[in-house]
Amino acid sequence: MIRGIEAAAEAGASLVILRIDTPGGLDSAMRDMVKSILAAPLPVVGYVAPSGARAASAGTYILYATHIAAMAPGTNLGAATPVQMGTPGPPSLPQARDERREDGGGSEGEGGEGEVRDGKGKGADAPASPQPGTAMERKVINDAVAYIQGLAELRGRNAAWAEKAVREGASLPASAALELGVIDLVADSREDLLAALDGREVTVGDRGLTLATEGVALHEHAVDWRSEFLAVITNPNIAYLLMLAGIYGLLIEFYNPGVGLPGVVGAVSLLLAMYAFQVLPVSYAGLGLILLGVALMAAEAFAPSFGILGLGGIVAFVVGSIMLMDTELPAYQVALPMIIAITVFSAGLLIFALGMLARSRSRALVSGVERLLGQRAVVQRSEGSDAYVWLDGELWHARGDVDLAPEDEVEVTAVDGLTVEVRKTGGRATDV
Repeated sequence: MIRGIEAAAEAGASLVILRIDTPGGLDSAMRDMVKSILAAPLPVVGYVAPSGARAASAGTYILYATHIAAMAPGTNLGAATPVQMGTPGPPSLPQARDERREDGGGSEGEGGEGEVRDGKGKGADAPASPQPGTAMERKVINDAVAYIQGLAELRGRNAAWAEKAVREGASLPASAALELGVIDLVADSREDLLAALDGREVTVGDRGLTLATEGVALHEHAVDWRSEFLAVITNPNIAYLLMLAGIYGLLIEFYNPGVGLPGVVGAVSLLLAMYAFQVLPVSYAGLGLILLGVALMAAEAFAPSFGILGLGGIVAFVVGSIMLMDTELPAYQVALPMIIAITVFSAGLLIFALGMLARSRSRALVSGVERLLGQRAVVQRSEGSDAYVWLDGELWHARGDVDLAPEDEVEVTAVDGLTVEVRKTGGRATDV
């Protein structure tokens, strides 16, 4: 967005229409974007579109910062309460507050705002806003309130509702936002927006400008490939898959060194996942449980414990996946069907590995002298109880408990160094 505004200014554009549809994002990124809008040498029009879009959380601050705020019908803004990301523990509950209202108090967007009597949008007997429970939370909330109120005062918009959006997470549809002075206009399409902007006066820096948008040429500034790529890998579901691909790839490489491909793919995937996690609300407890679950399932496959390690690994993996994103915002959650699918896949690999192990244990030995036990052989020559037998393509010295004769069939009962102990089976080899 910052590069787009700079390109528009260099090209001599008359204004920038910033189309907004976001569930929110990092505070630091939002403040960088707001600074770019405030410092822009040309008007920036914020337009929440198309219908069904939203300017939630950080998007509300950005919309307040624009010179002109517009929304399409069927859109909404608000829910601008800051949320701590990656906190080690659950946030504390808000302090109790009086829920009583004055007689005749209306709902939001109806009678409630019409009863505002002081500078902060509250009546004398209006209920107090919920206060965060810890000093750090209060600092974050108060800082956010002051920030968005400053933007509201700069653009002449409703500062009282802006505070409510931060402290209480309030939201508004487009029609109510226009009625309460939160935005400047509602437009069905970009053409309607340009028609409504024509002749409107705005202040850019210390200059007053009158917009002339009738018949203006439009240039679509598409999101570049870099931003598209970063948007893909920072999707919580994609980051989750990259992390698992990295873990499994490195595990395969460690257990089968020299292959190369799993290790390279795993290392690249894990680094991409780490980049994504730095901008996502990751719970390190959840991440630790996922790693523990994978380790336990791998341990079960290579050091069987009759399913104890495997079941524990599956439980740790599922719980860690659910806990991975430390926020209640739906846009930052890993999809539950994906968690279930990955868990079933991992459990299937575990069951397959255990099945292969069980089958291998039931097979006869194919290496070492132990594999000779129980095999049949034919005596080639004999000297009393000592004889030589043709066994597994080799001539072995044999010793039996009875005298052996050439062509006798015997069965190996033990191996003593280079001598096999045999017992006579009663048959004789014959040529046909």
